Amino acid sequence: MKGPCVESTKNEDRKEEAMVTERPAEVLEAGNYWTTDSDSDLETEGTHGLGELIRDTLYLESCQAHSVVPVSCFLRQASASELNLRHRGLGPQGAQALVSTLTSNPYIKRLDLRDNGLFGTGAEALADVLSKNSSISDVDLSENKLGVAGFQAICRALALNPAVQKMQLAGNDLEEQAAQHLADLLMVHTGLKSLDLSYNQLNDLAGETLGPALAENTGLTELNLSWNHLRGPGAVVLARSLEANIFLKILDISYNGFGDPGASAVGEALKANNVLEELNMSNNRISRVGALRLGLGLQVNQTLKILIDIQVNREFEELASSVKVILPGLCIKTGAFKNKEWLPAFKPSPPASVPK
Repeated sequence: MKGPCVESTKNEDRKEEAMVTERPAEVLEAGNYWTTDSDSDLETEGTHGLGELIRDTLYLESCQAHSVVPVSCFLRQASASELNLRHRGLGPQGAQALVSTLTSNPYIKRLDLRDNGLFGTGAEALADVLSKNSSISDVDLSENKLGVAGFQAICRALALNPAVQKMQLAGNDLEEQAAQHLADLLMVHTGLKSLDLSYNQLNDLAGETLGPALAENTGLTELNLSWNHLRGPGAVVLARSLEANIFLKILDISYNGFGDPGASAVGEALKANNVLEELNMSNNRISRVGALRLGLGLQVNQTLKILIDIQVNREFEELASSVKVILPGLCIKTGAFKNKEWLPAFKPSPPASVPK
């Protein structure tokens, strides 16, 4: 897939290589440029241009050192507020080549490196950037196979830097071993507001680890745990954390295995929770019993505005109707099955009857 910018021509590549070989004095000077107090200097156009030249030279030098081809997109975006290098095939060495110029870059607010095959080595290199750069607040490292070591490095870096407010780590094959590192992060990082851990392998043991940390967390307002393997006791522990959490407003736990015990635990938590506004529990193997127990929590809860896609029967619909009398602003998006018997999610709704 092509990124947001077009690859440079051969002539441009020759010019980039020339920059590395023909400006040794600038390369020597570059090592100290961003570490000096240059905020006032950057206000002038001339010095700003010099900063870009030194930054580009640093990057090209680093690419030579790591034996990777420079990404021309980076040269054109490095002074923008968003650096989008998703699907560029950077690999671990490509990530290492970026470190020297990203660490003190004062412009980039959002860093998108989704799907670049970074693995643990690349993640550890970028962790150094995230621990030091005070400008980057939004990071996407999804689909990079970070592994436990890489994820641990990222968590440690975020614990040192409160600037990062949004983190996307979807599709990184994170398992229960990664849960403890995440729990440690949630206990100390109050600046992180949005976290996406969807499409990973977090299981019931991970849920048991994350539950207490989520209960104590005082920063997250949005959490996506969809498409994991949260079920059994772990799902119950995670659900119960909502009773104590007073910051989370949006929670997506769809496509897990919460089942009736998990739904019941969520229902009980909703009786005490007065902050959560949106909850997605679709595709969680919840039967009529679990849906009804969830509904009992809705009767008490005063803040939930959106409940997404619970497959229901008439009995739940009647309960939902009574809840909406209490909470007229609540939006319940359901599968709308209206048969007396419970229908599996894959079975289509019966066609409307045709008058004879």
